[in-house]
Amino acid sequence: MENAKILVVDDDAKLRDLLSRFLTQQGFSADTLPDARELERKLARNRPDLIVLDVMMPGDDGLAVVRRLRAAGENIPVIMLTARGEDIDRILGLEMGADDYLAKPFNPRELTARIQSVLRRHHATPALSASHTAEEKLAFGEFVLNLGQRELLCDGQAISLTSAEYAVLAVLARHPRRPLTREQLMEMALGKGNGESLDRSIDVHISRLRKALERQDSKTRHIQTVWGYGYVFVPDGTSGE
Repeated sequence: MENAKILVVDDDAKLRDLLSRFLTQQGFSADTLPDARELERKLARNRPDLIVLDVMMPGDDGLAVVRRLRAAGENIPVIMLTARGEDIDRILGLEMGADDYLAKPFNPRELTARIQSVLRRHHATPALSASHTAEEKLAFGEFVLNLGQRELLCDGQAISLTSAEYAVLAVLARHPRRPLTREQLMEMALGKGNGESLDRSIDVHISRLRKALERQDSKTRHIQTVWGYGYVFVPDGTSGE
């Protein structure tokens, strides 16, 4: 996304300066904050297209910030920066609603690639085959997945999803009753191949989607586990696990 506005929130002044200069060189519009105290004001005054958010910061840490944003229904894309790069940091970030994560130290070019990938997921219309149109809507239970508008509705009300969660749900819903492995979901939905922590990452996205889809009827399972294989989307929610 050309000229996208990126907001970097990190208490490391040298890193903020480095990323600001590098992202500007890559064609982005970059702004920075040393912590999250002014974040809400920044969102209201000069809304970015994506936030790069450090986990370890004074005051509210990155996990608390992204949790607060998602609880308020804010779906702006967020990439978390984790200091240790351990599984627990990554998984917690995804559980709070982050779109992606990157472990420090990292190559700025890798961050650029992650930003471009998340922005594509967030803004792009899903690839459509000859039998699908941009106006296609998939109805299941009390839900409607509008592929053209990239939104999930429940009884007419929009449900907030991250770009990754929407991408995973769209792939599952367009292949009903076809079991898909974790690796297939990562590739088809997120454009990622095999790599560290992929199984856990897709499991977190599935867990958050289940909470969104099953909050009104605990007996209905639209996304079901195929033990030893992966997941399958069941439009009517029957054929339980």
